[in-house]
Amino acid sequence: MQPVLFELGGLQIQSYGVSKALAALVAGWLLQRELRRRDRDPEPAFTLVIAGLVGGFVGAKLYFLAENAGGPMDHGLLSTSGFTWYGGLLGGALGVWLVARRKGIPPGEMAGMAAMPLAVAYGIGRLGCLLAGDGTYGTPTDLPWAMSFPEGTVPTTEQVHPAPLYEALLAFAAAWLLWRLRDRLSPPGLFGAFAVSMGLSRVAVEFVRLNDEVVVGLTQPQLWSLALAAVGAALLARERRLQPGVRRRKALSPPRGTAGAT
Repeated sequence: MQPVLFELGGLQIQSYGVSKALAALVAGWLLQRELRRRDRDPEPAFTLVIAGLVGGFVGAKLYFLAENAGGPMDHGLLSTSGFTWYGGLLGGALGVWLVARRKGIPPGEMAGMAAMPLAVAYGIGRLGCLLAGDGTYGTPTDLPWAMSFPEGTVPTTEQVHPAPLYEALLAFAAAWLLWRLRDRLSPPGLFGAFAVSMGLSRVAVEFVRLNDEVVVGLTQPQLWSLALAAVGAALLARERRLQPGVRRRKALSPPRGTAGAT
């Protein structure tokens, strides 16, 4: 693992920060394509991504600090570790919603357009967690692909499940699925597919993660993930109730008054 990629004029360039910057750039590019595909102005794409990034970082950090209030603060407010993905999801969603509202983009449409870019960005970010060795490891294992992180931000010499790698691969698989479904589902339905796939992925990975069980053998991230998957399932159930022709028109037709936007 390589928490520090290189030094530039005495400044350490960290893999964690580079991964987040790359995730934002790729997500912005993908969101621009989605805006153009729906005949919307692509200019707000990176503003929306920055809003989601800032809101996500703040939400993830604040939730982590609240969750660990009274405990040792090894991951302070400005550290590059100590985040919760569900706090980030809530904070990022709030940031994007505020900007989308100003730009006149309906929430359902915004959620659908953001689904695939968000999955790709999450996967890239998890690869950054793997390189940084940020402590989001799995349980000890003797499987052939087990890893140790002796020089990680949170070092360990044990052979453990590379949980961030599992999450990255599942996120990229979800992104591929969403790309295949982009013309078959309405924007809310597409976000529903994102919520189900990402929620269930985290539930599965959490079985080899180092988190405490809280209810019926499930960890807190699993409970949040099941809630996310339930929201997605409800959106997909709603999608199935739509007539096929109506569903396809909603997926492909631009919102009224936006045709010709550049």
